[in-house]
Amino acid sequence: MMFFSKKKLPEVERVVKANDRDYNEKFQYADNRIHTSKYNVLTFLPINLFEQFQRVANAYFLFLLILQLIPEISSLTWFTTIVPLVLVISMTAVKDATDDYFRHRSDNQVNNRQSEVLINSKLQNEKWMNVKVGDIIKLENNQFVAADLLLLSSSEPHGLCYVETAELDGETNLKVRQALPVTSELGADISSLAKFDGTVVCEAPNNKLDKFSGVLSWKDSKHTLSNQKIILRGCILRNTSWCFGMVLFAGPDTKLMQNSGKTKFKRTSIDRLMNTLVLWIFGFLVCLGIILAIGNSIWESKTGAQFRTFLFRSEGEKSSLFSGFLTFWSYVIILNTLVPISLYVSVEVIRLGHSYFINWDRKMYYTTKAMPAEARTTTLNEELGQIEYIFSDKTGTLTQNIMTFKKCSINGRVYAGEVLDDLGQKKEITKKREAVDVPGKSQSERVLHFSDHSLMEAIDLGDPKVHEFLRLLALCHTVMSEEDSAGQLVYQVQSPDEGALVTAARNFGFVFKSRTPETITVEELGTPVTYQLLAFLDFNNIRKRMSVIVRNPEGQIKLYSKGADTILFEKLHPSNKDLLSLTSDHLSEFAGEGLRTLAIAYRELDNKYFKVWQEMLEDANAATTERDERISGLYEEIERDLMLLGATAVEDKLQEGVIETVTSLSLANIKIWILTGDKQETAINIGYACNVLTDAMDAVFVIAGNTALEVRHELRKAKENLFGQNTSFSNGHVLNESKQQLELDSGAEEAVTGDYALVINGHSLAHALESDVENDLLELACMCKAVVCCRVTPLQKAQVVELVKKHRNAVTLAIGDGANDVSMIKSAHIGIGISGQEGLQAVLASDYALAQFKHLQRLLLVHGRWSYYRMCKFLCYFFYKNFAFTLVHFWFAFFCGFSAQTVYDQWFITLFNIVYTSLPVLAMGIFDQDVSDQNSMDYPQLYEPGQLNLLFNKRIFFICMAHGIYTSLALFFIPYGSFYNVAGEDGQHIADYQSFAVTMATSLVIVVSVQIALDTSYWTVINHVFIWGSVATYFSILLAMHSNGVFRIFPHQFPFVGNAWHSLSQKFVWLVVLLIAVASVMPVVAFRFLKMYLYPSLSDQIRRWQKAQRKERPIRSRRPQTRRSSSRRSGYAFAHQEGYGELITSGKNMRAKNPAPTSGLEKMLYNNTSWIENLCKKTTDMVSGFSHDKTVKL
Repeated sequence: MMFFSKKKLPEVERVVKANDRDYNEKFQYADNRIHTSKYNVLTFLPINLFEQFQRVANAYFLFLLILQLIPEISSLTWFTTIVPLVLVISMTAVKDATDDYFRHRSDNQVNNRQSEVLINSKLQNEKWMNVKVGDIIKLENNQFVAADLLLLSSSEPHGLCYVETAELDGETNLKVRQALPVTSELGADISSLAKFDGTVVCEAPNNKLDKFSGVLSWKDSKHTLSNQKIILRGCILRNTSWCFGMVLFAGPDTKLMQNSGKTKFKRTSIDRLMNTLVLWIFGFLVCLGIILAIGNSIWESKTGAQFRTFLFRSEGEKSSLFSGFLTFWSYVIILNTLVPISLYVSVEVIRLGHSYFINWDRKMYYTTKAMPAEARTTTLNEELGQIEYIFSDKTGTLTQNIMTFKKCSINGRVYAGEVLDDLGQKKEITKKREAVDVPGKSQSERVLHFSDHSLMEAIDLGDPKVHEFLRLLALCHTVMSEEDSAGQLVYQVQSPDEGALVTAARNFGFVFKSRTPETITVEELGTPVTYQLLAFLDFNNIRKRMSVIVRNPEGQIKLYSKGADTILFEKLHPSNKDLLSLTSDHLSEFAGEGLRTLAIAYRELDNKYFKVWQEMLEDANAATTERDERISGLYEEIERDLMLLGATAVEDKLQEGVIETVTSLSLANIKIWILTGDKQETAINIGYACNVLTDAMDAVFVIAGNTALEVRHELRKAKENLFGQNTSFSNGHVLNESKQQLELDSGAEEAVTGDYALVINGHSLAHALESDVENDLLELACMCKAVVCCRVTPLQKAQVVELVKKHRNAVTLAIGDGANDVSMIKSAHIGIGISGQEGLQAVLASDYALAQFKHLQRLLLVHGRWSYYRMCKFLCYFFYKNFAFTLVHFWFAFFCGFSAQTVYDQWFITLFNIVYTSLPVLAMGIFDQDVSDQNSMDYPQLYEPGQLNLLFNKRIFFICMAHGIYTSLALFFIPYGSFYNVAGEDGQHIADYQSFAVTMATSLVIVVSVQIALDTSYWTVINHVFIWGSVATYFSILLAMHSNGVFRIFPHQFPFVGNAWHSLSQKFVWLVVLLIAVASVMPVVAFRFLKMYLYPSLSDQIRRWQKAQRKERPIRSRRPQTRRSSSRRSGYAFAHQEGYGELITSGKNMRAKNPAPTSGLEKMLYNNTSWIENLCKKTTDMVSGFSHDKTVKL
């Protein structure tokens, strides 16, 4: 159509011109506004109505409304359906509009952030949403990046800048980015930047975080662009005063948003079950209608002719078949209350109440940030009680991103932050405890969480091993130092591990002061000492260690090394055997406590030996072939015969309560999978720290294959070990696989005895997610108690969640705090955002927002379990009472000639679900609880019925249906038999239609009220008022409708004057009501009594105990005991990136005031033009390794 804009074609490549909005607008690139909301003012009504009528029940009621508008078949007035239908549609629409309003508000918070944009040769503050492709924007230190930028220039030498990518990949270590030399010359000169008119031709928007290709054309020359020239939205600028960048991708085109996934319409499993049940009930209703229509046709053909005169019908006006056809539709209308519209109104109100309970829970309120828990949606509460799998991010979700130096082992002695009492038990360290006295503490302004004074005594006594240990921490690192405006020393750290170690050395008197490409200056106990830096042997993921070679003022050459104990212990001199054994025990203890460990060693080098080695290294650096292999061989050669000094233990500080939460959720039979972008060692270490992985596990399988065949082989090998038997496979190819294999048999899981864990890398996961391997992955993973996926992309996180959702038919929950978790949060049945340090992206996309991971325990075990329990009880009761209410019409049809006459009057039918029985069931659905919140937390096993869907399923529904049918039989046939040929106390006949209807209606209200009183486990004032108030309301309305006053006002609507009073004044009627109540309720009471005492459930037992112990409940401590490793396990983890050693020795990241190196290895590296390319190449994990035994003999 002409008035619609032309549909935008998919991009093949992108062309962007700097500072030229008019040129870029031709391509209709997306602006920088983000949308997580579902509706706007124009689309709300059509989209919301479409979503609501996707519910089978809503479509069913609309169909009934249309039928009721046909007078020939309707014996009920149209308002009995349209009023509740409009009410439920309106309430749901208001709720959805409210939810979306908050999404709009959150979007606006992000879109209205300020950024400095270069417009008309001036820097102007502009909202993020107004930033356009091609704009040049200025970023300052610690600012979030507004869009995907091409870095043009920065405050650092050579156009370098540092970014933290935690929100993209979960890694806290800093990444280096460098501008092109031609653009870095622009600096901060606004006039030069305003004249910049370069054109970038690059790839179309995509979700690949680690790849970028493009070309910048400027000043008649072309420059290749790579990922190292790009700063992505979601990054934070660190350790860089300012930088300028050109916007290439904005808003939904940014790689961050491309990884976010689409917002999905989520429904609970109970919603889906209710849709199925509504279809079943409709089928049941059709069957009843057909039976009654056939009965009407037979009755019309045999008996009906005798009544036609009284009904003013002409003899041949209507055939018996046509009469049956009309009767069918009439009974479809009359029996529609089997699924009343008020069911859906009540469900929405109950869910809203549960959401407010979550929002108001003070025990989930985080006082530090004044942040409560927030239910951002109101439709998923009961599914919180059915979670089987939790997919958790690591950084910022389980951890605080704070590294603390906790313990160390030096020369066979442990120095610990804990203090032991007289009995050798650990005392709690409080802030009041006296801190260690550090000489030269002018540079030790940071708080030191270390209270072992014996270490300071060893330093004061001049213990050479202790001094050498601390000297190593102050020398062997990539930290940069500078002074702030107040003259205080500030460290710029590339990884938080290094920051913790260098700060620890600083606080113990060995203060790293400054560095040049050739020297490192350390203040040792107040005395400045300058060491000559001779070589830097950089860290990488294969070496797993870092070394520096320095010459001290006395002329001694020493190599200081720190790294993984498993690697470094192989390099030790044989004389270290005893110390090695002792330190290994200490490391095992540290690892058992979940601390991140590094081994520390050194070696004294001969001057002549080092000179030869240095010449060989220079030759290797100049080599054109096998350069890396030769260099690594030389590193191996010099890093041998080391002398062990000890080990460090750093705590990657977990969020408060993480261990208790993980332990409790595991007891609730919830499987926890950690999905993180962090390195394997770090992820495993955190897994042990937070009890997801334990030393008591039988085995931890590590999958690290580089091809699909290798991955499949490793998965099946692990499965063999797990089962202890062989599984047949040939050449890695699956034999006779079928789709049914993916629907795993729960018996296989039960056959596994013992606890196992699975660890898999991102590149292996990519192969494992292929269709022919995913079966093996899923089968193995689901048999393991815990799974850790490391180095995964945001998209892979979502794929793992989808895999479990698709094939396990289990309820999943994803929890994270960064933008890299958004796609996972959207994919899971329940998405939870942690209001952490990494922005609001996760919270914006979530269904529930929490301040801390520990609140997840209460959210699931208390609110989730209660919501599921209440909703199930509500549904059971609701279906029961409506079957009992409606099926009386079916029995009555056999005594009224199948004429579609109702057994109750129309007002009772209209008010039964809306007034007489709505509030009691709402009170039960909102307030009921089987056990207290504390017992729900203390006994996580109570959570299991929700996972197994035991409280409401198809079997329970049929039981409720049978119960309702039995009650309806009692309601109809007991008064029918009682009223048969009976006279009242005044001698008059009382078996008239209205008296019969009043008796049945009264019996029904009393029976369902007694039944809900039996169903209610937790009584409040509201329950009492609603239940007994509803009974009183029924009698008030009944007597009012049959009174003279109402008759005078509405003579046609209420013609049965005095009938109610006359019927209820008969003792006989009350005896009938009592008999019906006893007959309906006593079987239920007897069954429940026997079940509770013969086969009590866990909640029955706890409830009984709760009543007995209500006044004095013993306080139970659930603090887990500190784990001790029964077998040797490395606690190595080091969040560091290769390439920073070369960056430091080149001097490229140092200010111009530092002198350039003049000779030796440093000069060669400084003049090497490929240093940044080497750094860029080394930022990703190396796939191919080299042999650690490969050495070069001198």
